[in-house]
Amino acid sequence: MNQKLVLIGGGHSHAIALKQWGLNPLPDIDLTLISDVKKTPYSGMLPGHVAGFYSYDQTHIDLGRLAKFAGAKLIIDRAIGLDVDNHKVICEDHQLKFDYLSLDIGSTPQTITIPGAKDYAIPAKPVPIFLDCWNKLKQEALSHPEKSLSIVIVGGGAGGVELALNMQTCLQDGGQNNLAIHLVHRGKQLLTGHSDWVSNKLAKIIRQRNIRLHLEESVVEVLPDEVICKSGLSIKYTHVFWITQATAPNWIEESNLTTDEQGFILVTDTLQSISHPQVFAAGDIATMINYKRPKAGVFAVRQGQPLVDNWRNILTGKSLQTYVPQEKYLALIGTGDHQAIASWSDFGWRSTLFWWLKDYIDRKFMNQFVDLSKTTVKN
Repeated sequence: MNQKLVLIGGGHSHAIALKQWGLNPLPDIDLTLISDVKKTPYSGMLPGHVAGFYSYDQTHIDLGRLAKFAGAKLIIDRAIGLDVDNHKVICEDHQLKFDYLSLDIGSTPQTITIPGAKDYAIPAKPVPIFLDCWNKLKQEALSHPEKSLSIVIVGGGAGGVELALNMQTCLQDGGQNNLAIHLVHRGKQLLTGHSDWVSNKLAKIIRQRNIRLHLEESVVEVLPDEVICKSGLSIKYTHVFWITQATAPNWIEESNLTTDEQGFILVTDTLQSISHPQVFAAGDIATMINYKRPKAGVFAVRQGQPLVDNWRNILTGKSLQTYVPQEKYLALIGTGDHQAIASWSDFGWRSTLFWWLKDYIDRKFMNQFVDLSKTTVKN
């Protein structure tokens, strides 16, 4: 009987791993991909998509085409549970048995602890829901530019900052002149984990762009048309977006997999669950127990090759390889004006050249999934 390898999620690690599997597949393996979407977003280009620099197709990987190339069965369904002891994935419409399992399902912003946030705020993830809300907002705003628009973005990390700048670019370029954007962040500085220069430069850009920046403000309640902060600050809004610290879906922790305090799966240097070695995890949903790294797309992309290597190793009875993530990484933060800030350790700089570099890197990543029919497969 063929061994069953089941993948949940079409994140960056799985996308890379499926491409590499298709280049050199193992025989007699039943490979299945479970995803709740047919096209998976590439996070690096989403802010540019919001600004209008890239189309939907340019920023999304076609999982049907990728699964076909990899020889995998694609099941469009939402995973809602996991019985690891009995090797079973529970979805809304299916239950699947597995011998080995791999998860790359990303993360979601924390909203549940703030009264009203779950009811009125639009979370940045899942991305399809966010984009659906954004497209409706954009169409309405551009169809009626005379109407006032007040957008509140909660969260001053890279995602929140890029979203504020790129939303403004799109709406103002479309003729929306009656626009107010508020960026609310509980920290003293934007982009915790980056240098002071990067944080201060982005704060300066945001203020120069007339985006209203509220630092050291913690949201304590979201009303139907108003955000309330602990200090007493209240902000009227027409739309509120939630881009705060990431968390994992509840069913992960309920599955008996060992997790960290945020509910992410704890994995070893081989990207295996520390409690269930038949389970792999990569991308945002995984936390490497020996290496503290931020939840950033660069790490998910780098995990793709060691992940597929260890799928092959465990399926063929070979020793698994260890993966050591880099300590430093280059972050390229788009500012919505065809410029970008490069952040590397204590270094930071803003230039059009860095936008070109970011654009080149992002397009190169996506192009590898565009025409798989021309890709040479090993026999």
